[in-house]
Amino acid sequence: MSDNFSVDKYLIAHKKLIESLDAISFDNAIQIISKTISANKKIITCGNGGSASTASHYITDWNKMYNIYCGKKLRGISLCDNIGLITAYANDISYDEVFSGQLKPLLDDEDLVIGISGSGNSKNVINAIEYANNNNANSLAIVGYDGGELISTAKHCLHIPTFDMQLCEDVHLMFGHMVMKYICNTKIENN
Repeated sequence: MSDNFSVDKYLIAHKKLIESLDAISFDNAIQIISKTISANKKIITCGNGGSASTASHYITDWNKMYNIYCGKKLRGISLCDNIGLITAYANDISYDEVFSGQLKPLLDDEDLVIGISGSGNSKNVINAIEYANNNNANSLAIVGYDGGELISTAKHCLHIPTFDMQLCEDVHLMFGHMVMKYICNTKIENN
Protein backbone atom coordinates (compact mmCIF):
# COMPACT_ATOMS: atom_id res chain seq x y z
CA MET A 1 0.00 0.00 0.00
CA SER A 2 1.15 3.49 -0.90
CA ASP A 3 2.23 5.99 1.77
CA ASN A 4 0.11 8.59 -0.06
CA PHE A 5 -3.20 6.73 0.13
CA SER A 6 -5.23 5.46 3.02
CA VAL A 7 -8.95 4.97 3.43
CA ASP A 8 -8.90 7.38 6.36
CA LYS A 9 -7.19 10.09 4.28
CA TYR A 10 -9.70 9.61 1.45
CA LEU A 11 -12.68 9.87 3.80
CA ILE A 12 -11.21 12.93 5.52
CA ALA A 13 -10.65 14.60 2.13
CA HIS A 14 -14.26 13.79 1.21
CA LYS A 15 -15.54 15.24 4.47
CA LYS A 16 -13.60 18.48 3.94
CA LEU A 17 -14.87 18.78 0.38
CA ILE A 18 -18.48 18.11 1.39
CA GLU A 19 -18.25 20.73 4.14
CA SER A 20 -17.00 23.31 1.60
CA LEU A 21 -19.84 22.81 -0.89
CA ASP A 22 -22.54 25.41 -1.47
CA ALA A 23 -25.91 23.71 -0.90
CA ILE A 24 -27.71 26.57 -2.68
CA SER A 25 -25.89 25.82 -5.94
CA PHE A 26 -27.01 22.18 -5.65
CA ASP A 27 -30.60 23.28 -4.99
CA ASN A 28 -30.49 25.63 -7.98
CA ALA A 29 -29.25 22.88 -10.31
CA ILE A 30 -31.90 20.48 -9.00
CA GLN A 31 -34.60 23.10 -9.65
CA ILE A 32 -33.43 23.58 -13.25
CA ILE A 33 -33.79 19.84 -13.83
CA SER A 34 -37.12 19.64 -12.03
CA LYS A 35 -38.58 22.51 -14.08
CA THR A 36 -37.43 20.83 -17.29
CA ILE A 37 -39.22 17.63 -16.27
CA SER A 38 -42.38 19.56 -15.33
CA ALA A 39 -42.37 21.24 -18.74
CA ASN A 40 -42.15 17.81 -20.43
CA LYS A 41 -38.90 18.78 -22.13
CA LYS A 42 -35.98 16.42 -22.73
CA ILE A 43 -32.97 16.16 -20.45
CA ILE A 44 -29.90 15.15 -22.45
CA THR A 45 -26.59 14.27 -20.76
CA CYS A 46 -23.04 13.83 -22.00
CA GLY A 47 -19.49 13.38 -20.71
CA ASN A 48 -16.28 11.42 -21.26
CA GLY A 49 -14.74 8.55 -19.29
CA GLY A 50 -16.06 8.49 -15.73
CA SER A 51 -18.30 11.43 -16.63
CA ALA A 52 -19.82 9.36 -19.46
CA SER A 53 -20.70 6.71 -16.93
CA THR A 54 -22.19 9.38 -14.66
CA ALA A 55 -24.18 10.85 -17.58
CA SER A 56 -25.61 7.40 -18.27
CA HIS A 57 -26.22 6.74 -14.57
CA TYR A 58 -28.19 9.98 -14.21
CA ILE A 59 -30.57 9.03 -17.01
CA THR A 60 -30.90 5.43 -15.82
CA ASP A 61 -31.88 6.50 -12.29
CA TRP A 62 -34.07 9.42 -13.28
CA ASN A 63 -36.04 7.67 -16.05
CA LYS A 64 -36.68 4.50 -14.06
CA MET A 65 -37.30 5.91 -10.60
CA TYR A 66 -39.42 8.87 -11.70
CA ASN A 67 -41.73 6.50 -13.55
CA ILE A 68 -41.89 4.06 -10.63
CA TYR A 69 -42.48 6.68 -7.91
CA CYS A 70 -44.55 9.21 -9.84
CA GLY A 71 -46.13 7.11 -12.59
CA LYS A 72 -44.99 9.71 -15.13
CA LYS A 73 -42.53 9.81 -17.99
CA LEU A 74 -39.20 11.56 -17.81
CA ARG A 75 -37.75 12.25 -21.23
CA GLY A 76 -34.09 11.56 -20.47
CA ILE A 77 -31.40 10.59 -22.97
CA SER A 78 -27.67 10.00 -22.49
CA LEU A 79 -25.58 10.76 -25.58
CA CYS A 80 -22.96 8.36 -24.19
CA ASP A 81 -25.01 5.20 -24.62
CA ASN A 82 -25.00 4.56 -28.39
CA ILE A 83 -21.49 3.38 -29.20
CA GLY A 84 -22.38 3.09 -32.88
CA LEU A 85 -23.30 6.77 -33.12
CA ILE A 86 -20.34 7.87 -31.03
CA THR A 87 -17.84 5.99 -33.18
CA ALA A 88 -19.55 7.03 -36.42
CA TYR A 89 -19.23 10.72 -35.53
CA ALA A 90 -15.70 10.22 -34.20
CA ASN A 91 -14.56 8.34 -37.30
CA ASP A 92 -16.43 10.24 -40.01
CA ILE A 93 -16.38 13.78 -38.62
CA SER A 94 -14.44 14.35 -35.37
CA TYR A 95 -14.44 13.18 -31.78
CA ASP A 96 -15.08 16.82 -30.89
CA GLU A 97 -18.51 16.47 -32.56
CA VAL A 98 -19.72 13.17 -31.03
CA PHE A 99 -22.25 14.94 -28.79
CA SER A 100 -23.17 18.08 -30.77
CA GLY A 101 -23.67 15.91 -33.86
CA GLN A 102 -26.14 13.74 -31.98
CA LEU A 103 -27.99 16.83 -30.75
CA LYS A 104 -28.73 18.16 -34.25
CA PRO A 105 -31.64 15.78 -35.01
CA LEU A 106 -32.66 15.42 -31.36
CA LEU A 107 -32.67 18.78 -29.59
CA ASP A 108 -35.88 20.80 -29.29
CA ASP A 109 -36.51 24.28 -27.89
CA GLU A 110 -36.21 24.46 -24.10
CA ASP A 111 -34.68 20.99 -23.72
CA LEU A 112 -31.87 20.83 -21.16
CA VAL A 113 -28.38 19.63 -22.09
CA ILE A 114 -26.25 18.62 -19.10
CA GLY A 115 -22.51 18.46 -19.77
CA ILE A 116 -20.42 16.65 -17.16
CA SER A 117 -16.65 17.16 -17.03
CA GLY A 118 -14.18 16.97 -14.18
CA SER A 119 -11.82 19.49 -15.80
CA GLY A 120 -14.49 21.50 -17.58
CA ASN A 121 -12.34 21.45 -20.72
CA SER A 122 -13.66 18.50 -22.74
CA LYS A 123 -14.06 19.94 -26.25
CA ASN A 124 -16.90 17.61 -27.25
CA VAL A 125 -18.87 18.55 -24.12
CA ILE A 126 -18.18 22.27 -24.69
CA ASN A 127 -19.42 21.89 -28.29
CA ALA A 128 -22.64 20.23 -27.08
CA ILE A 129 -23.27 23.03 -24.57
CA GLU A 130 -22.57 25.69 -27.19
CA TYR A 131 -24.93 23.93 -29.61
CA ALA A 132 -27.67 23.90 -26.96
CA ASN A 133 -27.11 27.58 -26.16
CA ASN A 134 -27.29 28.53 -29.84
CA ASN A 135 -30.45 26.52 -30.50
CA ASN A 136 -32.98 27.76 -27.95
CA ALA A 137 -32.19 25.09 -25.37
CA ASN A 138 -31.01 25.34 -21.77
CA SER A 139 -27.62 24.15 -20.53
CA LEU A 140 -26.15 23.00 -17.24
CA ALA A 141 -22.49 22.18 -16.67
CA ILE A 142 -21.49 19.85 -13.84
CA VAL A 143 -17.75 20.49 -13.37
CA GLY A 144 -14.82 20.20 -11.01
CA TYR A 145 -11.29 21.64 -10.91
CA ASP A 146 -11.52 25.39 -11.64
CA GLY A 147 -14.53 24.84 -13.90
CA GLY A 148 -12.50 25.11 -17.09
CA GLU A 149 -14.16 26.58 -20.17
CA LEU A 150 -17.53 25.01 -19.36
CA ILE A 151 -18.10 27.12 -16.25
CA SER A 152 -18.49 30.23 -18.41
CA THR A 153 -19.99 28.51 -21.49
CA ALA A 154 -23.06 26.90 -19.90
CA LYS A 155 -26.06 28.98 -18.91
CA HIS A 156 -26.00 27.31 -15.47
CA CYS A 157 -23.24 25.53 -13.58
CA LEU A 158 -22.70 23.27 -10.59
CA HIS A 159 -19.04 23.53 -9.63
CA ILE A 160 -17.30 21.07 -7.31
CA PRO A 161 -14.14 22.95 -6.27
CA THR A 162 -11.51 20.21 -6.14
CA PHE A 163 -8.60 19.22 -8.34
CA ASP A 164 -8.90 15.60 -7.17
CA MET A 165 -10.70 13.85 -10.04
CA GLN A 166 -11.96 10.97 -7.92
CA LEU A 167 -13.48 13.23 -5.28
CA CYS A 168 -15.00 15.37 -8.02
CA GLU A 169 -16.54 12.35 -9.77
CA ASP A 170 -17.85 11.01 -6.44
CA VAL A 171 -19.73 14.26 -5.79
CA HIS A 172 -21.00 14.43 -9.38
CA LEU A 173 -22.55 11.00 -8.86
CA MET A 174 -23.98 12.10 -5.49
CA PHE A 175 -25.65 15.01 -7.25
CA GLY A 176 -27.46 12.60 -9.57
CA HIS A 177 -28.76 10.71 -6.57
CA MET A 178 -29.90 13.98 -4.97
CA VAL A 179 -31.86 14.81 -8.12
CA MET A 180 -33.47 11.37 -8.11
CA LYS A 181 -34.51 11.70 -4.46
CA TYR A 182 -35.90 15.19 -5.06
CA ILE A 183 -37.93 14.44 -8.19
CA CYS A 184 -39.28 11.24 -6.62
CA ASN A 185 -39.80 12.83 -3.19
CA THR A 186 -38.07 9.89 -1.46
CA LYS A 187 -36.86 9.81 2.11
CA ILE A 188 -33.25 10.02 3.19
CA GLU A 189 -32.37 7.29 5.69
CA ASN A 190 -30.28 8.42 8.66
CA ASN A 191 -28.79 5.31 10.21
